[in-house]
Amino acid sequence: MLPLRFLFPPSLLVAAASVVSLTSMANAALLDIRGKPIQYSKFSEVGSGSHNQNAATRKKIVLPGRTGMLVAYTPAFLTGATSFALFPDEGLRFLLLKSAITIHFLKRILEVIFIHKYSGQMPVDSMIVISLSYFITTAIMIYAQNLTQGLPDPPIDLQYPGIILFLIGISGNFYHHFLLSRLRENTEKEHKIPRGGLFEMVICPHYLFEILTFWGIALISQTLFSFCSGIGTTWYLMGRSYGTRKWYLSKFEDFPNHVKAIIPFIF
Repeated sequence: MLPLRFLFPPSLLVAAASVVSLTSMANAALLDIRGKPIQYSKFSEVGSGSHNQNAATRKKIVLPGRTGMLVAYTPAFLTGATSFALFPDEGLRFLLLKSAITIHFLKRILEVIFIHKYSGQMPVDSMIVISLSYFITTAIMIYAQNLTQGLPDPPIDLQYPGIILFLIGISGNFYHHFLLSRLRENTEKEHKIPRGGLFEMVICPHYLFEILTFWGIALISQTLFSFCSGIGTTWYLMGRSYGTRKWYLSKFEDFPNHVKAIIPFIF
């Protein structure tokens, strides 16, 4: 079978986890497209929306946006960092996977602390959903890789193209996060139309490069779960970018119609 030429054969548990991951990410993407996104960033209802929405929001436990995102990313980072001690001598591919995951979430944490500017709050329930999603995905990805120890590598080796894709993705993601951070001063809370880089062509280039990051990890890993995580991340961020573009169109009359959601000229 063709898939077995570039994937390690999955266990039943990994196959089941892959199906669950795909299903949950597809559902999250559909919620974004239908205008019911997970409440964080500009989609948070805290302090905005109708009177009924605000009344419902006030009943939620909220945290400052920076604190919420920091808590969301930290468990996944700690899982990746701990994996170096749990699996110290598991070969180059496993080392590359652990390194890519840990670097990705360390970058996220450092961006939360030093780069991103937050103007709102984050409901605790949204924080828990995001944190659990990242933590479980990271843990299963590492567990699935551990199960491949002792198996022959797939005939088609993709780990080196994966390294290149990962580096492109994480660099492009950081660059566009940096551009976003320059839109507002620390005291400003009003959103603006992003400019510079691929923002001239799509409203969510940082999501595009995040997709490349996760596909880089998938190519390094070459497990069924990592590939399903790549597919699921693609679905979710395409849905999120679609909702983001709709949000900008609703807020800014001068939003350029030629700027797509995430894929230049296409979507």
